[in-house]
Amino acid sequence: MKDNQILKIYGTDFKDMTKQLLDEAKLEDRIPNENSRIGIKPNLVSSSPASYGATTHPEVVAGIIEYLQERGYKNLMIAEGSWIGDKTSEVIKVCGYDKLAEKYGVKLCDAQKEKSHLVDCGGMELNICNCIDRIDFLINVPVLKGHCQTKITCALKNMKGLIPNSEKRRFHSMGLHKPIAHLSKGIHQDFIVVDHICGDLDFEDGGNPVVRNCVMAACDPVLVDAYVCHLLHYSVEEVPYILMAEKLGSGCADLEKAEILTCGGKQCEEELPLARKIVELQDAVEEVESCSACYGYLIPALDKLREEGLLEKLDAKICIGQGYQEKTGHIGIGRCTGGFTYNVKGCPPTEEQIYEFLKEYINQKL
Repeated sequence: MKDNQILKIYGTDFKDMTKQLLDEAKLEDRIPNENSRIGIKPNLVSSSPASYGATTHPEVVAGIIEYLQERGYKNLMIAEGSWIGDKTSEVIKVCGYDKLAEKYGVKLCDAQKEKSHLVDCGGMELNICNCIDRIDFLINVPVLKGHCQTKITCALKNMKGLIPNSEKRRFHSMGLHKPIAHLSKGIHQDFIVVDHICGDLDFEDGGNPVVRNCVMAACDPVLVDAYVCHLLHYSVEEVPYILMAEKLGSGCADLEKAEILTCGGKQCEEELPLARKIVELQDAVEEVESCSACYGYLIPALDKLREEGLLEKLDAKICIGQGYQEKTGHIGIGRCTGGFTYNVKGCPPTEEQIYEFLKEYINQKL
């Protein structure tokens, strides 16, 4: 396939669909040689099954592995590091990747346990896990979904799983978009297989899956993310890291130059429902440099309160993020707001803990 193409396939046999997709995309032609060390990077952000809308379906990765092994590629590794607040080792079990790796004899790399080193990423030094140096050809397998801070997450942002937790926290202190863009220069994606089966269009942690039963293949991560913006009714300007990555030379964000095709070469049009729960809920929050897990648990908790008619009774803004460390205030979420009058502890506190804490606070004020 060409660099300006995005190839799509629809169905319910996700493993065989993926193999058919890779065959049509001629993935094999892009791999340097049969001894290449091939890394597969799914999205295993948290401990939830793929049907929940947050994590990569193991059947898609199984299809990638079978495609490669049937063509003689033996040096395969699945590499991932979950978000802060979850242990990759636990997420791997919940998502079925331990059994997957055992079945196919593929190595598993927990990036949270990897050492890291500084890499010059287009003029910005970032810490990247050492496992990236053991990969010659990287296949990125993100989930197409919404994100409570960056609006969308797919190909570019999925590389955050290959940096240490300390660097993930620093990304948020830098505003997320610029370091995500620069990370695209430090970790090169050779091929992308997008899980567009049932991603949550609002929350990166899932819970509201929208079934599309689609898998996509592409070579350009910037183009992929620009297309995701189009599908989720955002302009690329609303997701700054996409144009930043394009400016750094990591790909093309111009969809007018793209060919969106289904297997067989037909032009493909698709429309997704408008998802804007995040925008509706953000008015209740004052966020400064918060980590994805903490913010990602807060937003669904607020959604529960909204559904129960309680959110409108909240009498103050909820503060969250590293920018509130050693400061005082009224209502705060997580360890960083420990000096606030009302605070739910944890790094991060869970969605249920936040929900119960805010519900009790609101009921006390009624």
